[in-house]
Formats: sequence, structure tokens, C-alpha cells
Amino acid sequence: MIITWQGHSCFKIQDKIGSDGVTVVTDPFSKEVGLKVPNCEADIVTISHDHYDHNNSAALRGQPLIINCAGEYDYKGILVEGIDSFHDDKEGKERGLNVIYRFEVEDISIVHLGDLGGPLDNGQLEKLAGTDILLIPVGGKYTLDAKKAVEVISQIEPRIVIPMHYKTKDLKIDIDPVDKFIKEIGIEPTYEEKLKISKKDLPQEDMELVILSI
Repeated sequence: MIITWQGHSCFKIQDKIGSDGVTVVTDPFSKEVGLKVPNCEADIVTISHDHYDHNNSAALRGQPLIINCAGEYDYKGILVEGIDSFHDDKEGKERGLNVIYRFEVEDISIVHLGDLGGPLDNGQLEKLAGTDILLIPVGGKYTLDAKKAVEVISQIEPRIVIPMHYKTKDLKIDIDPVDKFIKEIGIEPTYEEKLKISKKDLPQEDMELVILSI
């Protein structure tokens, strides 16, 4: 399996390379964010909430299944579960709803938290039990900040953490850079262009922090 970061909260997740592979794209953004808009071919697109920096499915090629609400989906051998949550820590009163997505790809469980704004409740945690790879917002202001992100990571206890939704070069959204999160979590990160991993490669003891480049 290969995970490539397109920037912001957008990832391309592929079970394998080639014409028989299946590609999932999460939270594609519009050009207004300042980054190069993702325009890859997709089989499945997930949208955590209907904001311009997360919902630009029209930019993608192909005829993907577009998932934008909670529920269970099974498409081309990829299992997807959408879980309702909040975009803030005031039960949605400030920024509304957010959908967390859990993907089962090549026997690996990947969770994309979207623009989660606060801690998870017991019901949500039950659905996220056994998460292998966690894609988590860390930039604050509109989502979890560094401190709250570490608290949510402690709730989920994944094997690998990949931060997202933080300030990068050319991003026009005013949020924190990833440095604050790295300092807060206290784990020496590894830096990768993309994450290529199989079930047997997952860390068995200590959690790993991976920073992907755009």
C-alpha cells in the first residue's frame, strides 16, 4: 500500500500500482488554498465536510464513488466507514459537523480525522479501535492544535501517525506549522516522500511519526 500526501488534508491511498489498483483520495482542495490542486484519477473520494479546502472532487479524474456522509461502504474491495463527529469542541455549534473515515486497505486500517475539533467520545473510539495509521490535523485554529492532537492520539493509540492540515509553503490558510506538533508529541519523526507499507512492516512496539512531503 502507498500513501502520498497531496497537501493540506488531501491524501492519495493506493492498494497497488497499476491498472488493477484502487485509488482513494481524501478531502481534495480548491486552488484558493494556494497549493497545486490534485488532479489524479480516483476510484473513491471521501469528503469530511463541505468547505472549499476539502470538497473539490470535481478536480479529480475518473468516475469515482464520492462519499460525504457517515455510513459503511464496500467498493472495489475497499471497506470505508464514515463516523460522525464535530468540526469544533462545542458540539458543532461553531463550525458544524465533520466525518471521520476509516479505510481497510490491504489488511491495514487507516483513519482520516478530517477537520476534527475536539476529543473523541466512547462510541467513536469503539469504531476506531485497532487503527494502524492515523492521519490527524495538527494546525489549530480550525481543527485540533498540537496539544489537542496529542491527546486524541493517546485516545486512539495508532501504530503510525501522519500529521496534516498544517502550514506549509504557499498555503494561504493561517494555521500553525508542523514544528509545534513534533515538539509536543516528543517522537523523532522520519521524513518520507511517500509511505510504502504492508501489514508485516507496521511497528509492533513504539508508535512512529512520519512527516510526508508534498
